[in-house]
Amino acid sequence: MRKQRFALSRAYTLLEPGPVVLLTTAHRDACNVMPMSWYSLLDFEPPLLACVVSAANHSQSLLRASRQCVLNIPTAELARQVVGCGNCSGADTDKFSRFKLAHSAASQVGAPLLDACYASLECRVVDTRMVRRYEQFVLEVVAAWVDISNKDPPTLHHRGYGRFMVAGPSIQLRSKMR
Repeated sequence: MRKQRFALSRAYTLLEPGPVVLLTTAHRDACNVMPMSWYSLLDFEPPLLACVVSAANHSQSLLRASRQCVLNIPTAELARQVVGCGNCSGADTDKFSRFKLAHSAASQVGAPLLDACYASLECRVVDTRMVRRYEQFVLEVVAAWVDISNKDPPTLHHRGYGRFMVAGPSIQLRSKMR
């Protein structure tokens, strides 16, 4: 194997943590959806995660105001809608209508669940200390929904610059993890 120097500005393309999610937010009469791949799991119980939502995104103002959201996990079938949502602003576009994203009321938060997504995690913001410096929110998952008919969903994984990888076959190895 021969390695060569890699641009630091592209290092994130090697480390993307998991599937792209569609973050839905809502406050008063405003509602938005945006793709997001910059998040990290922090704890198991209660489930905590950290995510980055830029101030340049309309979703950040809704998330700050409502302190709640839903992380919806799309499959490859929604790839064009995912990219489309990322290529326009919710400040001047109704993305739900434009990309035909049917949605339902969540059970614990005001942001909607996206019906066509494989799974949805209802979240509440529990820590904002890193928002000013890093635009990072800590979320607690308060309800989770999953399509039980889809055992190995073909989720999208962002590789940067418009490139995505689709999750492939699963393997199972013995583990001591509970």
